[in-house]
Amino acid sequence: MESLQDHLLIAMPSLNDTFFEKSVIYICEHDDKGAMGLVINRPVGIDVESLLEQMAMATDDEDVVAVVAPSTSSNKLAAQVVVGGPVAPERGFVLHTPKKAWSNSFQVSDYCVLTSSRDVLSSLATEDAPDNYIVALGYSGWGKDQLEQELADNTWLTIKATPELLYDLDYDSLWQKAAKQLGIDIWQLTDQVGHA
Repeated sequence: MESLQDHLLIAMPSLNDTFFEKSVIYICEHDDKGAMGLVINRPVGIDVESLLEQMAMATDDEDVVAVVAPSTSSNKLAAQVVVGGPVAPERGFVLHTPKKAWSNSFQVSDYCVLTSSRDVLSSLATEDAPDNYIVALGYSGWGKDQLEQELADNTWLTIKATPELLYDLDYDSLWQKAAKQLGIDIWQLTDQVGHA
């Protein structure tokens, strides 16, 4: 199977009443060993500014403390932190547009880098902040051939990601918007697989 890196997985209606109900997942890495991605449309209920404030309380890191100074607040800091997935929910990840080199970064595409280090978080309220970003807690992971089996079972739709879809902050409608890019009304799909 061709790599789905830099693609979106769109949850089929069959995933209702599961963790992945109406999820849109950005695939950051996909190879013969498995896949890793982040749910990008499930807000945790905390904004980036509040997360940075909590980090400042939990650390003596002066860089993080400096980020939450009142004069640095902006609309970007009002963006919601999302649940990236059920694996390692205590770990933070930032999907962002390329701007500069950060520690622990992986270039996913021309318009997206995945970073898991604190230095990018410390920059979010400064002029060094990436132009677009998503902060996620946890990730979604698949072992060898697991994602391929889920695709064969008609669990997910796939579409090539675009910056417009990836960095769309309209979390509630992203699931339907992504499906419409395929020219379909997702509610009219079934998860049943048939043979002719």
